[in-house]
Amino acid sequence: MEGTGFIHKNSLSLPEAADTMKNIIIIGMPGAGKSTLGVILAKTLGWKFSDTDLVLQERTGRLLQEVIDTDGTDAFKKIEEQIVLSLHCDNTVIATGGSVVFSERAMEHLKSEGIVLYLRISCDEMIRRLGNITTRGIVLPDGESLPEMYNERIPLYERYADITIDCSSDPFEKVISRVLDKLPKISK
Repeated sequence: MEGTGFIHKNSLSLPEAADTMKNIIIIGMPGAGKSTLGVILAKTLGWKFSDTDLVLQERTGRLLQEVIDTDGTDAFKKIEEQIVLSLHCDNTVIATGGSVVFSERAMEHLKSEGIVLYLRISCDEMIRRLGNITTRGIVLPDGESLPEMYNERIPLYERYADITIDCSSDPFEKVISRVLDKLPKISK
């Protein structure tokens, strides 16, 4: 399967997931395309779309970067966890913030709500896509570099993923096609 860009792993096998799949939860590095792919996937499936970063901004009345700059990264992660724990959706594609994997409680909640799809990109691709990180709302503690952040998060994304798709170089339509091929059949 390596040549296809797909990797399957973790405790929930896809046939089992078909019975419990109420949502598709997208995780991955900042710049991986979680929100963009999520919107396209939701349209393709005829499902709703939710972006936890946008929910956080709506509930706090502040931009992500403002929350990080004012309250700090630890407080941001606590707010993010509360937002995720409050989500109860059906037939929804949920794009998460890249730092959600730091909360075991949040990730266990998300896994109980559906299938977790990890969009994997290389560190170089992440850096290329991000551009100006000072306004993106990225949880990056003082003194930590983007490669250090990348290396810290990779094992967490891999731990929680039910499906992993490499999307470093493919257009979104091709990635969507791959996702649809790997998802359990969705009963309408």
